[in-house]
Amino acid sequence: MSINAMSGPLQDYQRPNQVYFSPYDFNGGTVLAISGEDYALIATDTRLSQGFSIHSRDSPKTYPLSSGTVLGCCGFHGDVLTLTKVLGARLQIYEKDHNKPMPTPSVAAMLSTILYYRRFFPYYTHNIVAGLDEQGKGCVYSFDPVGSYEREVYRAKGSASAMLQPLLDNQIGGKNQQGHTVGPMPVKKCIAMVKDVFTSAAERDIYTGDSIIISVITKDGVKSEQFPLRKD
Repeated sequence: MSINAMSGPLQDYQRPNQVYFSPYDFNGGTVLAISGEDYALIATDTRLSQGFSIHSRDSPKTYPLSSGTVLGCCGFHGDVLTLTKVLGARLQIYEKDHNKPMPTPSVAAMLSTILYYRRFFPYYTHNIVAGLDEQGKGCVYSFDPVGSYEREVYRAKGSASAMLQPLLDNQIGGKNQQGHTVGPMPVKKCIAMVKDVFTSAAERDIYTGDSIIISVITKDGVKSEQFPLRKD
Protein backbone atom coordinates (compact mmCIF):
# COMPACT_ATOMS: atom_id res chain seq x y z
CA MET A 1 0.00 0.00 0.00
CA SER A 2 1.43 3.39 -0.95
CA ILE A 3 2.00 6.17 1.56
CA ASN A 4 -0.61 8.33 -0.19
CA ALA A 5 -3.24 5.65 0.39
CA MET A 6 -2.55 5.49 4.13
CA SER A 7 -4.97 7.11 6.53
CA GLY A 8 -5.20 7.59 10.26
CA PRO A 9 -2.38 8.30 12.74
CA LEU A 10 0.40 6.98 10.48
CA GLN A 11 -0.43 9.46 7.75
CA ASP A 12 -0.48 12.35 10.26
CA TYR A 13 2.85 11.20 11.72
CA GLN A 14 4.59 11.22 8.34
CA ARG A 15 3.25 14.62 7.39
CA PRO A 16 6.05 17.23 7.63
CA ASN A 17 5.66 19.76 10.42
CA GLN A 18 7.01 23.29 10.11
CA VAL A 19 8.26 24.90 13.31
CA TYR A 20 8.92 28.65 13.42
CA PHE A 21 10.94 30.42 16.10
CA SER A 22 11.94 34.06 16.34
CA PRO A 23 14.47 35.29 18.90
CA TYR A 24 12.91 38.75 18.73
CA ASP A 25 9.70 40.28 19.97
CA PHE A 26 8.27 43.78 19.76
CA ASN A 27 7.32 45.51 22.99
CA GLY A 28 6.21 48.81 21.51
CA GLY A 29 7.24 52.28 22.52
CA THR A 30 7.93 55.60 20.82
CA VAL A 31 10.90 57.95 21.18
CA LEU A 32 11.11 61.55 19.98
CA ALA A 33 14.06 63.95 20.22
CA ILE A 34 14.53 67.60 19.24
CA SER A 35 17.70 69.70 19.43
CA GLY A 36 17.54 73.40 20.21
CA GLU A 37 20.04 76.23 20.36
CA ASP A 38 21.13 75.52 23.94
CA TYR A 39 19.08 72.47 24.86
CA ALA A 40 18.07 69.02 23.69
CA LEU A 41 14.69 67.44 24.38
CA ILE A 42 13.91 63.72 24.36
CA ALA A 43 10.52 62.21 25.15
CA THR A 44 9.13 58.68 25.34
CA ASP A 45 5.90 57.01 26.36
CA THR A 46 5.77 54.65 29.34
CA ARG A 47 3.76 51.69 27.99
CA LEU A 48 5.44 48.28 27.78
CA SER A 49 3.25 45.90 25.79
CA GLN A 50 3.26 42.72 23.77
CA GLY A 51 0.56 42.23 21.18
CA PHE A 52 -2.71 43.22 22.84
CA SER A 53 -1.35 42.77 26.39
CA ILE A 54 0.05 45.62 28.50
CA HIS A 55 2.85 44.41 30.78
CA SER A 56 3.60 47.76 32.40
CA ARG A 57 2.21 51.30 32.34
CA ASP A 58 5.33 52.78 33.96
CA SER A 59 8.28 51.77 31.79
CA PRO A 60 10.02 54.83 30.29
CA LYS A 61 12.37 54.26 27.37
CA THR A 62 14.84 57.00 28.28
CA TYR A 63 18.13 56.05 29.93
CA PRO A 64 20.39 58.82 31.35
CA LEU A 65 23.99 58.08 30.39
CA SER A 66 25.59 61.15 31.96
CA SER A 67 24.69 64.61 33.21
CA GLY A 68 24.45 65.81 29.60
CA THR A 69 23.47 62.75 27.56
CA VAL A 70 20.27 60.69 27.44
CA LEU A 71 19.56 57.60 25.33
CA GLY A 72 16.09 56.86 24.00
CA CYS A 73 15.74 53.15 23.24
CA CYS A 74 12.68 51.05 22.43
CA GLY A 75 11.76 47.89 20.50
CA PHE A 76 12.51 44.44 21.95
CA HIS A 77 12.80 45.06 25.68
CA GLY A 78 15.31 42.24 26.21
CA ASP A 79 17.72 43.79 23.72
CA VAL A 80 17.08 47.23 25.23
CA LEU A 81 18.19 45.99 28.66
CA THR A 82 21.26 44.27 27.24
CA LEU A 83 22.32 47.25 25.13
CA THR A 84 21.92 49.78 27.95
CA LYS A 85 23.92 47.49 30.27
CA VAL A 86 26.78 47.30 27.75
CA LEU A 87 26.70 51.08 27.26
CA GLY A 88 26.75 51.71 31.01
CA ALA A 89 29.81 49.50 31.47
CA ARG A 90 31.69 51.20 28.62
CA LEU A 91 30.88 54.66 30.03
CA GLN A 92 32.12 53.70 33.50
CA ILE A 93 35.41 52.48 32.03
CA TYR A 94 35.83 55.72 30.06
CA GLU A 95 35.09 57.92 33.07
CA LYS A 96 37.59 56.07 35.26
CA ASP A 97 40.27 56.24 32.58
CA HIS A 98 39.77 59.92 31.70
CA ASN A 99 38.31 61.37 34.92
CA LYS A 100 35.43 62.96 33.02
CA PRO A 101 32.16 61.79 31.46
CA MET A 102 32.11 60.93 27.78
CA PRO A 103 30.75 63.78 25.60
CA THR A 104 27.58 63.22 23.62
CA PRO A 105 29.17 62.99 20.12
CA SER A 106 31.59 60.35 21.45
CA VAL A 107 28.70 58.41 23.02
CA ALA A 108 27.00 58.37 19.63
CA ALA A 109 30.16 57.09 17.91
CA MET A 110 30.61 54.39 20.55
CA LEU A 111 26.99 53.25 20.22
CA SER A 112 27.50 53.01 16.47
CA THR A 113 30.43 50.61 16.91
CA ILE A 114 28.50 48.52 19.47
CA LEU A 115 25.58 48.14 17.06
CA TYR A 116 27.85 47.38 14.11
CA TYR A 117 29.67 44.69 16.09
CA ARG A 118 26.34 42.86 16.36
CA ARG A 119 25.38 43.40 12.72
CA PHE A 120 24.93 39.67 11.96
CA PHE A 121 22.56 39.22 14.91
CA PRO A 122 21.54 42.84 15.56
CA TYR A 123 19.92 44.38 18.57
CA TYR A 124 16.23 44.87 17.74
CA THR A 125 16.15 48.41 19.09
CA HIS A 126 15.33 51.92 17.90
CA ASN A 127 17.93 54.31 19.27
CA ILE A 128 18.24 58.08 19.63
CA VAL A 129 20.98 59.86 21.58
CA ALA A 130 20.27 63.41 22.75
CA GLY A 131 22.48 65.84 24.62
CA LEU A 132 24.80 68.80 24.27
CA ASP A 133 27.91 68.97 22.13
CA GLU A 134 31.28 70.53 23.04
CA GLN A 135 29.98 74.01 22.14
CA GLY A 136 26.93 73.65 24.42
CA LYS A 137 24.47 73.31 21.55
CA GLY A 138 21.76 70.68 21.44
CA CYS A 139 22.46 67.59 19.35
CA VAL A 140 20.40 64.58 18.36
CA TYR A 141 21.79 61.40 16.79
CA SER A 142 19.56 58.75 15.23
CA PHE A 143 20.66 55.19 14.44
CA ASP A 144 19.61 52.26 12.32
CA PRO A 145 19.83 48.72 13.82
CA VAL A 146 23.36 48.07 12.51
CA GLY A 147 25.06 51.29 13.53
CA SER A 148 24.67 53.83 10.73
CA TYR A 149 23.92 57.18 12.35
CA GLU A 150 23.61 60.88 11.61
CA ARG A 151 23.16 64.12 13.51
CA GLU A 152 19.72 65.64 13.05
CA VAL A 153 17.58 68.46 14.38
CA TYR A 154 14.62 66.21 15.17
CA ARG A 155 13.74 62.53 14.85
CA ALA A 156 11.03 60.10 15.93
CA LYS A 157 11.57 56.36 16.37
CA GLY A 158 9.40 53.44 17.41
CA SER A 159 5.88 52.25 16.81
CA ALA A 160 4.31 55.70 16.24
CA SER A 161 7.22 57.23 14.34
CA ALA A 162 5.31 57.20 11.04
CA MET A 163 2.74 59.51 12.65
CA LEU A 164 5.11 61.75 14.60
CA GLN A 165 7.72 62.38 11.91
CA PRO A 166 5.36 64.17 9.45
CA LEU A 167 4.19 66.46 12.25
CA LEU A 168 7.80 67.30 13.11
CA ASP A 169 8.55 67.89 9.42
CA ASN A 170 5.63 70.33 9.32
CA GLN A 171 6.08 72.18 12.61
CA ILE A 172 9.88 72.30 12.88
CA GLY A 173 11.29 71.53 9.43
CA GLY A 174 8.72 73.56 7.48
CA LYS A 175 8.83 70.99 4.67
CA ASN A 176 7.12 72.17 1.45
CA GLN A 177 5.79 75.33 3.10
CA GLN A 178 6.29 78.63 1.36
CA GLY A 179 7.42 81.49 3.54
CA HIS A 180 8.34 79.26 6.47
CA THR A 181 11.59 80.24 8.14
CA VAL A 182 13.45 77.53 10.01
CA GLY A 183 14.81 78.86 13.30
CA PRO A 184 15.45 77.79 16.87
CA MET A 185 12.30 76.88 18.80
CA PRO A 186 11.94 78.06 22.41
CA VAL A 187 11.95 75.20 24.89
CA LYS A 188 8.45 75.96 26.26
CA LYS A 189 6.94 75.89 22.79
CA CYS A 190 8.86 72.69 22.04
CA ILE A 191 7.47 70.97 25.16
CA ALA A 192 3.91 72.01 24.29
CA MET A 193 4.30 70.66 20.75
CA VAL A 194 5.68 67.33 22.02
CA LYS A 195 2.65 66.92 24.29
CA ASP A 196 0.34 67.58 21.34
CA VAL A 197 2.00 65.13 18.97
CA PHE A 198 2.13 62.33 21.56
CA THR A 199 -1.54 62.92 22.42
CA SER A 200 -2.38 62.53 18.73
CA ALA A 201 -0.24 59.39 18.39
CA ALA A 202 -1.89 57.75 21.42
CA GLU A 203 -5.25 58.02 19.66
CA ARG A 204 -4.06 55.84 16.78
CA ASP A 205 -1.28 53.60 18.07
CA ILE A 206 -2.09 50.91 20.65
CA TYR A 207 1.59 50.57 21.60
CA THR A 208 1.84 54.23 22.68
CA GLY A 209 0.01 55.44 25.75
CA ASP A 210 -0.37 55.81 29.52
CA SER A 211 1.99 58.81 29.89
CA ILE A 212 5.07 60.47 28.44
CA ILE A 213 8.34 61.41 30.10
CA ILE A 214 9.84 64.62 28.69
CA SER A 215 13.51 65.19 29.51
CA VAL A 216 15.16 68.53 28.74
CA ILE A 217 18.97 68.56 28.71
CA THR A 218 20.71 71.88 29.35
CA LYS A 219 24.06 73.00 30.78
CA ASP A 220 22.47 72.71 34.24
CA GLY A 221 21.68 69.00 33.77
CA VAL A 222 18.60 66.94 32.91
CA LYS A 223 15.12 67.95 34.06
CA SER A 224 12.18 65.61 33.47
CA GLU A 225 8.42 65.96 33.67
CA GLN A 226 5.57 63.49 33.21
CA PHE A 227 2.41 64.11 31.21
CA PRO A 228 -0.57 61.69 31.17
CA LEU A 229 -1.92 60.09 28.00
CA ARG A 230 -4.92 57.86 27.42
CA LYS A 231 -4.71 54.51 29.19
CA ASP A 232 -6.88 52.34 26.93
